[in-house]
Amino acid sequence: MAEAFFALSEADRREVLEAARERTGRPTHLLEKDVWVVWTLAAVFDSPVADQLTFKGGTSLSKAYRIIERFSEDIDLTVDIRRLIPDLAGEGRELPASRSQADKWTRAVRDSLPGWVDAQVRPWLAQRLAESGLSAELRVAGKENEQLQLHYPALSAGTGYVAPVVTLEFGGRATGEPHQPMPITCDMDGHVDGVVFPTAAPQVMSVSRTFWEKATAAHVYCAQARLRGERFARHWHDLAAIARSSHFDQVVAERAVAQTVAAHKSCFFAEKDATGAWIDYGVATRGGLQIVPAGAAREALANDYAAMVADEVMLGGAVPFDALMQACEALQERANQV
Repeated sequence: MAEAFFALSEADRREVLEAARERTGRPTHLLEKDVWVVWTLAAVFDSPVADQLTFKGGTSLSKAYRIIERFSEDIDLTVDIRRLIPDLAGEGRELPASRSQADKWTRAVRDSLPGWVDAQVRPWLAQRLAESGLSAELRVAGKENEQLQLHYPALSAGTGYVAPVVTLEFGGRATGEPHQPMPITCDMDGHVDGVVFPTAAPQVMSVSRTFWEKATAAHVYCAQARLRGERFARHWHDLAAIARSSHFDQVVAERAVAQTVAAHKSCFFAEKDATGAWIDYGVATRGGLQIVPAGAAREALANDYAAMVADEVMLGGAVPFDALMQACEALQERANQV
């Protein structure tokens, strides 16, 4: 009879990881973290608040859509704003009517989200860890306490770029739509006989919305010409991967989704460019998308990309940075044909 991965002894789990490494070619520390990511997704989307959540970002592109060939380690989740602050954002009021109202909604989300995570998600995950006999530790993190981190006892390690931590990052300023339920399996699934790995069935954001959220983030980076933290190069890798996929024709065609993202970011993520002028997200979705940086901004992005590659997170092999930028130039041209 097959045994669950987490029910195995530590020694047996090490053997499973090594066997899976030999059969998949993937580093053991990434295979191990992948199991924890899927376990966490399964637990969250089996909770009483699962219908209020949408799984999004790079990990959804990797685990649900199988579009990207890089290890995406964190779990980005949108809490439906209509459920988080129903007094302000009820049905039919998904966006504020003015900048001042947007500020009010943002303050309300910031005030409500940490308490919601602490009351609705943290106890549930703690209960599921205890029921499963797992010794991982839950910690609140993030500048606004919008993250919940699951620190697990790692059996293997890489260079340090990928830490033995599953970070759930919650956002509460959108609905998460369009989305749909999708099955999720572990990367080791089917590679080791006699072992059962976690599975999950989260509600997943559409590829089109994920593309435009990432594309507009890259657009802002080019306008500001500065990195806003590490691990940012993943967005360009993901955009190029989407452009190579069978989803890209639909992404380009669904301009209503692009306009929704532009309107949403204009309300909640207003940004200024390097000259101090406000960035027009609408321009990015109406033929003016710019995602290929130049000068020092390009060099900083190249360094961040090199750090990502060094820890073997590019599971299908990494293209050279210059080739990635060329792919993004082609993507930019196609996306701007409106």
